[in-house]
This record gives sequence, structure tokens and C-alpha cells, in this order.
Amino acid sequence: MKRNKILEIFLLIARVFLAFIFIYAGIEKISNLAAFSQSIQNYRLLPVEVINLFAITIPWIELICGLLLLFGISVRENSLIISSLLFVFTLAVAISMIRGLNFDCGCFGKPSPIGWKKLGENSLMLILGILLIIYDSKIFIFSNKSNNPLNE
Repeated sequence: MKRNKILEIFLLIARVFLAFIFIYAGIEKISNLAAFSQSIQNYRLLPVEVINLFAITIPWIELICGLLLLFGISVRENSLIISSLLFVFTLAVAISMIRGLNFDCGCFGKPSPIGWKKLGENSLMLILGILLIIYDSKIFIFSNKSNNPLNE
């Protein structure tokens, strides 16, 4: 059964969009780990002892998953990782809002306050990630040519 071409194009656009967002975010955070570490600390959700570990690993996970997603390598698996990160980020923003905290989220290494806008952005990206997990993106991926819908 042939997959709907509109769905395939939408999934490709979602995949590329998420890939570029996470590649950019990872690079920005890697370029200023101290600022990202401070951003994590601002949430007041993690013990001080693990903040630097998270500050060092999260940007690399974002960058690597973004690159793999961009090139169509293990799309479902990388979408699951990115969606998991987005879920945690969204939860952290929501908890901080409930607690009345007001600071920059640290999302792209640039000032971006937590709030409803950030919750909306994260939620929309999370929805895209979940759609990629459910439906997978099969256009322009590294795999056997017979599995590529563009060759049909």
C-alpha cells in the first residue's frame, strides 16, 4: 500500500525542521557551556553535582540527533530521543512557571524567557517529534533505494 505523498512531504519537512532546530541549539550551547550550565541551574530542579554533566551531554545529544535526523538515519529512534528531550524541557518550563520563576530558558544560548510562548513552541515541536515516531519519515533517508517512496 502506497503512503500518502502529502503525509510523506509533511514528515520530511517536520524532520528537517526539527533537525535544524536541534543542530542549531546544540551548537549554540556547546559554544558557551558555562551559560548553558547556568541556565540549567536557574530551573532549580537538579542537584548542583549533576548540572555540569547535563550541560556537557545535552548539547551533544541535540547536535548528534539533529544531524542523524537531517540525514534520515534511524529517524524513529532519533525522533524518540528528541521528543524525550522536548518533553523534559517542556515539563521544566511548566514547573518553573508554576513556581513563579522568571529567567531565560537557555534554549538557544540566547535570551529567551520562559513562559506560555516557550511552552507553545516546545509543545508544537513535541507533536512533530511524536508524529515522526508514529509515522516515520521515509523520504531522503540513508537506506535501501527500494524503501524510498520517491522511487515508486
